[in-house]
Order: sequence, then C-alpha cells, then structure tokens
Amino acid sequence: MFDRVAGKYDFMNRFLSGRLDLYWRKKAINTLKKFNPLQIIDIATGTGDLAIMTYKLLSPEKITGVDISGEMLKVGQQKINKANLNGKIILQQGDSEALAFANNSFDAATAAFGVRNFEDLEKGLSEIYRVLNNGGQLMVLEFSKPKSSVFSRLYKFYMKIVAPQFAQLFSTDKEAYQYLNKSSIAFPEREEFLHILNKIGFKKTTYQALTLGICCIYRAEKG
Repeated sequence: MFDRVAGKYDFMNRFLSGRLDLYWRKKAINTLKKFNPLQIIDIATGTGDLAIMTYKLLSPEKITGVDISGEMLKVGQQKINKANLNGKIILQQGDSEALAFANNSFDAATAAFGVRNFEDLEKGLSEIYRVLNNGGQLMVLEFSKPKSSVFSRLYKFYMKIVAPQFAQLFSTDKEAYQYLNKSSIAFPEREEFLHILNKIGFKKTTYQALTLGICCIYRAEKG
C-alpha cells in the first residue's frame, strides 16, 4: 500500500494537513535539541521527511532511516541527494520490528506517524529500546483523537470521509487514507501509550497534545 502512494505521499501530507505536519515535526524534533544526539535512528522513515528536517535542526553526525517500503525509500533518497545529505542520512530497507543493529547503537530514536503501523506494537517498541544507548531518547509523533466533543466529530468526519475522497480526487490510493483513519482510531494514545512505554522499560515518559489534540508528541528515555 505504501509503495503505491509513495509518489504523492509528501504532497498529500502537506495538502491534507494544511502544512501543519511541518510544524508538528519541527516542534517534535526540537524536544531532542538539549540532548545533542549524535547517532539517530528514524523509524518508519518513509520518504525521509523527518530525517531531513532532523538533520537540519540538530546537525547530528549521522541519521539512519529504516522503512519496509522500497518505493518510499526511493523517493526519500532522491530528496537526500537533492539536499546534498548523502553520507549524513543513510536509508535502509528493513522491518522496524526486527532492527538489524546491535544493542546500544543510537543516542536517539524518532518516529513520525509510523509507530501505529507496527503489527506488534510492543515488539517494535522493544526493538527501539534495545538499539538505544542507556539514557537514549525516544520521540514519537502520532495522530490522536481530540478531546473536544464538537471538534472530535469534525475530525472524525474529515478523517473518515474527506481525506479518502481527496486522495481519490488526486488519483491517490483511497484505501491508504481509509487505512490512515482506521489505524489512528486503533492506536493506543496518550496515557495508554505511556503505559506501554513504561512496561517496556522506558522512563520519564510524557506526552504533549498539539493543535486541539489532533496529534501528540511522546517522549521517553531508556532507563
């Protein structure tokens, strides 16, 4: 499914969010600034949006982006080439629930709108925990359901009806945006997600809701 939408994935993200996704990413990345991570892994990196922005904001030694979709990575590599970031950002095809890296390999792990796609959420998060250094930082950016009853109804209508119809209008895979809605609904958000992080072993778990609760920044540290 992600292979099919790769070519228009960035455009649809900008269009459907009204470019708010750029603001969300920037705010999420800046929560890592004080930790000055040198080696970063970007989980479910997709077209490399978060990885590229992270490099520009944090200037680490290296970012390794991992994604299961080969077509998404092809688009990401084109963007990295254009930004002259070869060698600074390395993309690797692989399963984020079975990371091909040694224990304690990274100072920070990032994930934007990808953790909800894990087939086994706890397994995927445990793999992230494993490859982080002691004291390593985790930042997850994910959709969430607004708390306001009025805004929540509007949000549900937009995600269930409007987004898939716009996707079809732009000759993009309608199924992918129906899946976006379903996966967002199913994702264990806020305190429930923090509970899972704590169960795995993460410490100092917090979240911050953005834009009336449309999405949340989750932060945690390897204990």
